[in-house]
Amino acid sequence: MRRRKKHVTHKRMPLQGVRLFFCEKMLRSYRHTFIACCGGYIAQAVVNNFAPLLFVLFQTEFSLALDQITLLITVNFAIQLMMDLLSAKFVDKIGYRTCVVAAHVMAAMGLAFLAFLPDVMGNAFAALLICVVLYAMGGGLIEVIISPIVEACPAKNKAARMSLLHSFYCWGAAAVVLLSTAFFSFAGQGNWRILAAVWALFPVLNGLYFCFVPIVALTEPGEGMSVRKLASSGLFWVCMLLMFAAGASELAMSQWASAFAESGLGVSKAMGDLMGPCLFALCMGLSRVLTAPLSRRFSLPALMGISGVLCITAYLLAGLAAEPLWALVGCGLCGFSVGIMWPGTYSIASARIPLGGTALFALLALAGDAGCSLGPTLVGFAAELCGDSLKAGMLVGTLFPALLLLSLVLLRIFRRKDGEQAPQA
Repeated sequence: MRRRKKHVTHKRMPLQGVRLFFCEKMLRSYRHTFIACCGGYIAQAVVNNFAPLLFVLFQTEFSLALDQITLLITVNFAIQLMMDLLSAKFVDKIGYRTCVVAAHVMAAMGLAFLAFLPDVMGNAFAALLICVVLYAMGGGLIEVIISPIVEACPAKNKAARMSLLHSFYCWGAAAVVLLSTAFFSFAGQGNWRILAAVWALFPVLNGLYFCFVPIVALTEPGEGMSVRKLASSGLFWVCMLLMFAAGASELAMSQWASAFAESGLGVSKAMGDLMGPCLFALCMGLSRVLTAPLSRRFSLPALMGISGVLCITAYLLAGLAAEPLWALVGCGLCGFSVGIMWPGTYSIASARIPLGGTALFALLALAGDAGCSLGPTLVGFAAELCGDSLKAGMLVGTLFPALLLLSLVLLRIFRRKDGEQAPQA
């Protein structure tokens, strides 16, 4: 009688002993890959939104000047831009799984070090810089790699999944503000170190999750387009302009939402955070959930065109409304209108440039982050020129959704040219 061979686990899978605790069949499902990627965007939301809540505490507890706090913000953006640029070169060589796990480790280290490094080191500002560099590297790499991982997963409607995926950044941002505000109300602001350590646990757990879920590459090795080849495509630059406009339209409002609510409504800092950034994030998340099913019926460029018009209306409402409440409605409408812009650009670019690979997503993230940096800067500069009037700054913000509409027109022109050339080919 022949004995049946015992089942042998795949040698190429890591952490075989630990995997015995998990259901192999369940963890081979791409559904878990999508869940892990949603967790990745929540981790990025923690990285980007937790430390800014502590800036006032840093000023008083560590005697930091305002220019030092500004430098922390600048370094965060600069490091994320650097990761966007460099990742186009090394992600495909190192591998998606290694990169995404390493990104979560760096994010967790940066958040955890906030809890004790400023007290251990003699120079608190230098310690905070180290923390910012670590979690910015993690957050920047997460932003680059999560979207192509989801894009590579087999799915019927990838545009809907992409929109739903990006909504989890919004829920994460709102959760950070709400839960952190609740923690400070009950435990006191002096216990912020405990909260930093607690938030650091999330990227640790999600990084472990990524060790087990199935991950496939967006393109085969050597198949993806190089940066030089992408740069020679006019369509690529239109997508870059579209992503720049999307990032600027979003951050030009969200970065000033708290100050806008405080100055316009005369509320406290805590209430300003809830009525400004939190309202913005919730409306943006709701938009991404609602546009997921709409993308099955309507084209993404059409939906983004409607969003661009709504965004211009929102900035005009915020800048021209006489009643503060209507200005706040404009803030929420802006969050709703920009929801589809970032994930929609990813989906359009991936469909139009199918061999773009990781380099395409990395460079799009670079353009988006550049918009995120320049958008609020121009709004703040315009407000300062007009006597510190944020309403005047919001009127300048209408330029960014207008630029997005222009990009969509250029995209349509490229599509017509492709259609005319197709029969000749």
